[in-house]
Amino acid sequence: MDDSNKTTKISHGFLKRGEPQVWVTSVALTSILMITVILLFVVMVNGLGVFWPHKLVQLNLSEGDPIMGERNQVEDADTDAEQVQLKVGNREMYGFDFRWLESSLITDESYPEDAVTLERMEHGNFYGYFKGVNSSWIDEGTSESWGDLVTVHERMQEALEEMEALDSRIRRHSGTLQRARQERYKEEYEQGITDRTEAPTSEAELAAKAKLDEVVSEKETRLAELANHNAVFADAAGRETQIRVLDIVRAYRPNDMALTSKIAFYGGKLVELFVAEPRESNTEGGLFPAIFGTVMLVFLMSIFSFPLGVIAGIYLREYAKEGLLVRLVRIAVNNLAGVPSIVYGIFGLGFFVYGIGGFIDQTFYPERLPTPTFGTGGILWASLTLGLLTIPVVIVSTEEALGSIPQGIREGSLSLGATKFQTLWRVLLPMSSPGIMTGF
Repeated sequence: MDDSNKTTKISHGFLKRGEPQVWVTSVALTSILMITVILLFVVMVNGLGVFWPHKLVQLNLSEGDPIMGERNQVEDADTDAEQVQLKVGNREMYGFDFRWLESSLITDESYPEDAVTLERMEHGNFYGYFKGVNSSWIDEGTSESWGDLVTVHERMQEALEEMEALDSRIRRHSGTLQRARQERYKEEYEQGITDRTEAPTSEAELAAKAKLDEVVSEKETRLAELANHNAVFADAAGRETQIRVLDIVRAYRPNDMALTSKIAFYGGKLVELFVAEPRESNTEGGLFPAIFGTVMLVFLMSIFSFPLGVIAGIYLREYAKEGLLVRLVRIAVNNLAGVPSIVYGIFGLGFFVYGIGGFIDQTFYPERLPTPTFGTGGILWASLTLGLLTIPVVIVSTEEALGSIPQGIREGSLSLGATKFQTLWRVLLPMSSPGIMTGF
């Protein structure tokens, strides 16, 4: 009997302490973490695996010409006929990038070592065979050697890097022309002239336009020279096509690459993903503009929202006297935290872009209207709008962090002769900084 009473007391104590809830919460948290890790793993495998140099397979068909490409997936259709999806590329020749084939139509498949993959500036990838290169950079003028194509392509990349200096000069002269034009607009506005012309009229504009045209002409001439270097390729059916070396981003033979070469290729593609510009309507190339814009947006948003949110939270918790006004402010903050982001977007468009931006244009840049300077979308207004969206979160986290500090610590600091601000700065903020940084 005593043992049964002891067991009953232990079970009641186990329930009163909330042990089942703790275990259920632990299991739920562990499950969520495992699901998150699995999801990240699946995303990384399917996403980062795209950059690996896949082998090219040539399929001979019972009907039609042979075809070459990357084998993507195999599926069983409702008719029990196996379907093979092939990325065939060569968009300018076929009009599509992918093709489904029934396995029954495939009579033979091979992995030729001389199969070539071309990554191009447009029209997607090209899969086929290298036939020859025509370039003044090689002694014979024409060559069927793969090594000569690699040499010509390397020299082409060096020439394109050298042309970046021309792009820099174009941007500089274009900025000079724009500033000279704005000065003319300002003078015409002060004189009451409303009939504005885009053609250069002032001496500064004419000089800047002449320099800009000179550099643009030099670049066009250089590009025309580079466009004379061509290479000939053929698809699996033997149809030949001529491709400018200028348009080739990368050329390689995946079936003939060693493991070390594939790893180096994969590393280069990852670097390109983070530092290169996008191409092919943002379907190829890198993500640098998007990454830079996102980081800058978050940085500016933090500059605007974090100090204001922390100061507001400190005031509400430490300085404001409890009353109707403070309760209304807290209700407003909690309600703002639940407002949909689309509402903030509409508010930012109306208040920041058309309101503040339009006022700045009317006050400081009237000569440029109707072309807006600040009264248009930009990263500054986007950052301020996102700052408004995140300020309630920072305020609530700051208040909660300060509220978790026992009142006795405040009283002890004040009793030792510290002022309220000294108590806040040297005692409360250091103790609450982990919670405040969580809000940040």
